[in-house]
Amino acid sequence: MSISVADYARECAAQGLRGNYDICRPDFTVEQHYDYTDAEQEVWRTLCDRQSKLTARLAHRSYLDGIDRLGLMERIPDFDEVSARLRKLTAWELVPVPGLIPGDAFFVHLANRRFPVTNWLRKPQELDYIVEPDMFHDFFGHVPALAQPEFADFMQTYGKRAPAVHDAGGADMFSRLYWYTAEYGLMGEDGPVKAFGAGLMSSFTELQFAVESPDAHQVPFDIETVMRTVYEIDKFQRAYFVLPSFGELKDALGNADLETIVKRWKDKPPLDPAVI
Repeated sequence: MSISVADYARECAAQGLRGNYDICRPDFTVEQHYDYTDAEQEVWRTLCDRQSKLTARLAHRSYLDGIDRLGLMERIPDFDEVSARLRKLTAWELVPVPGLIPGDAFFVHLANRRFPVTNWLRKPQELDYIVEPDMFHDFFGHVPALAQPEFADFMQTYGKRAPAVHDAGGADMFSRLYWYTAEYGLMGEDGPVKAFGAGLMSSFTELQFAVESPDAHQVPFDIETVMRTVYEIDKFQRAYFVLPSFGELKDALGNADLETIVKRWKDKPPLDPAVI
């Protein structure tokens, strides 16, 4: 059942989330209001400069290509400007939100090729880690990959298929697919394994660990295994799935009988990522 904006605002306030949910529209979007301070612009440049030194070496070429096409570095992005470029590439656009939004609303946006991006930025003391997803995570992490047509199609299909999977009792299982691909996915296409997931792209420490550490547990991608494998919220992942290509990811989601996978495994213990 969908939650009202007012009820969700009360829940977020009770949890201490910092976004202003009182000004949300019914679809949980807000205005970006491009009135960022000089200090916020400096935080953005610091984050981008530092992380770009790593992504130049550790990110998959598709992510770097998206950065070049969309231009995300010099200043806090204007969502309307970037949306205009993104529409020409993959017919996606960005919608500002105050932070995390309910799953139902998130899926509707994805299904209509709209990607929610938080409209506020972390503080200078939070450069290394932040609990909530902020603009740097959403934008620097997620948006470049949306310039790739096959990944853009995957994200739309994810939004379209989510309601039926949730109705079948597979909410947790389906969230693992998003987590291990859009957030923490690695890519093996065209050479050595590189990263593309937003959780890695926006993390100074885990990006290096996932790609370069001999202790990182890299596993070949299989959609059923992914949906059965639990993940970590507040520490490094104990497994990283390596995709052969965005095309195969798109086809895997488009062709999989997700409801049957859910029926087969939802009442059985999930897999331990350390031993898959």
